[in-house]
Amino acid sequence: MTRHIRILFAILTLSIASATTVSAQTSLKVSLDSAYLLMGKATPLHIELITASSADGQLLVPKDTLCDKVEILKALEADTSDIHNGRIQIDQQLLLQSFDSGTYVLNPIRYVQGNETIASNRLVLKVMPVPVDTLTTIHDYADVQDVDRRFVDYLPDFLVDYGLWILALIIVLGAGYYLYRRLSRKGVETKEKVIVIPPYELAIQELDSLRSDKLCEQGREREFYTRLTDILRQYLQGRFGINAMEMTSTQIRHMLQTNEETRLSKRNMDQVLETADFVKFAKVRPLPEDNTRSFNSAIQFVEDTKPLPPAQADDDTDETPTASQATTTTPETEK
Repeated sequence: MTRHIRILFAILTLSIASATTVSAQTSLKVSLDSAYLLMGKATPLHIELITASSADGQLLVPKDTLCDKVEILKALEADTSDIHNGRIQIDQQLLLQSFDSGTYVLNPIRYVQGNETIASNRLVLKVMPVPVDTLTTIHDYADVQDVDRRFVDYLPDFLVDYGLWILALIIVLGAGYYLYRRLSRKGVETKEKVIVIPPYELAIQELDSLRSDKLCEQGREREFYTRLTDILRQYLQGRFGINAMEMTSTQIRHMLQTNEETRLSKRNMDQVLETADFVKFAKVRPLPEDNTRSFNSAIQFVEDTKPLPPAQADDDTDETPTASQATTTTPETEK
């Protein structure tokens, strides 16, 4: 029995010694810049903790209030510094605020290390009321009044917020539609104004243009015959539907031979194609008489195969001479 009492006494002695050692190495205190605080204002509470650097403890700081009427507005970051001799100092500030006047005893800040808890000193804070000018008349809330309304007040919110954008979009779409219709109408009018020149008249105009250019007099016979044959090929395409631009001279002669309207005037085309082939492919330099004969043959071929007027086409009988028979040959052709 005596032995058990001794053991219990030893344990109790060690605990007291340990607690005394912790308390001796650790100190915790708080302070205020002023014990007076104007209602609604804020004041800092300074926390100072000194403990061993090897101590494994925790500072318990409330998050919301230090007492019933004093709130913690903000907790600043803690600052830790080494004060030598194996000890550190932790400084932290709490911003306090109160909206009720009176005198309040603040709860202590606690530090827990193992089984030991250390509490700071308790401070008293007196919150002073805000002075009110009693001579100033305090009015109650004003009654709801009817204000003048504008047209915008009756519109939906989305129209008020985005009305200008919607109006701009409508204007842009309207302008685009107007331009589209205008350009479409202009395109239709342009197509309607296009005048299709008959193949015969077009060939005569191009032949007159070729003659006025006087290419042969400038020594440009190859260009002269190229343009001359192209005019005739285009004429065959427009007048008889013969794709002469993609045919050789031999193929063109064959097509003219099989066509009743071109058979009689085929000899004029043959003369032009034959001379043109010599100039373009054999690089033969033709005589001025050959150039004149080829040009007259081209005109004669177009004149012989031009379409008859509607009145003559209706009255056409077996006794009516063909166009090639009615056309007189030029002196150049007779040569």
